[in-house]
Amino acid sequence: MLDDLVLFIDGEAIVLDKPAGLPVDPPRDGSPSIVGRADELRFTFLREPTPVHRLDRDTSGCLLLARNPKAHARFQQAFEQGRVTKRYLAVLDAIPDGESGEIDLPLAKVSSIEDGWRMVGDPAGKPSRTNWRLLRTVGDRALVALFPETGRTHQIRVHMAEGLGCPVAGDPVYGRGGGAMLLHATGLMVPRDNKPAIDVTAPWPTSFVAAGFEE
Repeated sequence: MLDDLVLFIDGEAIVLDKPAGLPVDPPRDGSPSIVGRADELRFTFLREPTPVHRLDRDTSGCLLLARNPKAHARFQQAFEQGRVTKRYLAVLDAIPDGESGEIDLPLAKVSSIEDGWRMVGDPAGKPSRTNWRLLRTVGDRALVALFPETGRTHQIRVHMAEGLGCPVAGDPVYGRGGGAMLLHATGLMVPRDNKPAIDVTAPWPTSFVAAGFEE
């Protein structure tokens, strides 16, 4: 049940620890999704909560949902104005050069009948920036903390693969695939004008432990 995954709840917001493999929006094949199961998150409200942002199907961690339209509009504005702080963890299939840095790589969408669509670095694309910091290494893999300043589709995954040259472990599109994709939205801080900020940390993912990266 989704209510077992709630990290934060009040009268206007819910933050879920979204499991990897569960998409936010209903897929074309009709399989389960957060939106499709939002009735599990009504609690005492008549209205179902609605997602304010998106995480990829195979990304786990903090997902913000609004419990009413006015709250949704305020939260969405905070995202659009860059006032939301997002923290991610990723295991990379290579060890980056250096200890930290910023990737400034505009992104654009490309598609073909044969391969479907994907995001690529493109000077004419939408501005996209991600800060990264190396935490530790195990063998030929690295654990990094990531702080995206923008929220483009597949931004972190493309920035790791193209910008840093170290794709996210398990990424089936921009990396080598094989096993779980090791990308986790570990923290979310959303400022609010008349209430304390929503400041949530998701638990350490078991997939990272299985890959040899203990908390």
